[in-house]
Amino acid sequence: MKILIVGGSGTIGRKIAAALKAKHEVITAGRNSGDMTVDISDKNSIVKMFEELKQIDACVCTAGTGFYGDYHTMTEEDLMPGIKGKMLGQMNLVLIGKRFISKEGSFTLTSGIAAEQPAKNGTAVATINGAINSFVLASAQELKNDVRINAVSPGLVEDSFEKYGNLFPGYNLAPMKKVVNAYILSIEGAVNGKILKVYS
Repeated sequence: MKILIVGGSGTIGRKIAAALKAKHEVITAGRNSGDMTVDISDKNSIVKMFEELKQIDACVCTAGTGFYGDYHTMTEEDLMPGIKGKMLGQMNLVLIGKRFISKEGSFTLTSGIAAEQPAKNGTAVATINGAINSFVLASAQELKNDVRINAVSPGLVEDSFEKYGNLFPGYNLAPMKKVVNAYILSIEGAVNGKILKVYS
């Protein structure tokens, strides 16, 4: 398969790429690194990327984050980067990319544990993750040509503990192997319209 991984140089993305490269053609994309350049907060950048690729068999996105901060001082300006990036960016990868995905291809988006178990000061991220999950559930009913769509919802992944562990006190670590396997299940398996949760 020809597999696009947006965010393929990130903590999760690079492990997925490494796991898939032995069997598949893997193309990584990101804002500052990868085989291709894309800014998922800009729909024109997404269009340009897909037009260069022409056709793919699977699209995976592990890119995007959101605002963590005090609920009582949070503003629309705090919310918008995450909404434009992780939420609308992933949605646009599907809405634009469905013209470039092969028959029986797949999309795999990334949400996260915050959709169900929000951390303190994590209202923005919880909202975005919940929206991604709902988008996947609805899109699975609408996509044509046997194209599948799933979301992987990781907890605090092992390799991110040093960077993000202070934001998730008391959360169990999600093993990287289990997280990567969830993406492989979505790409190589037959599941559709699923939120693949890897919380520990």
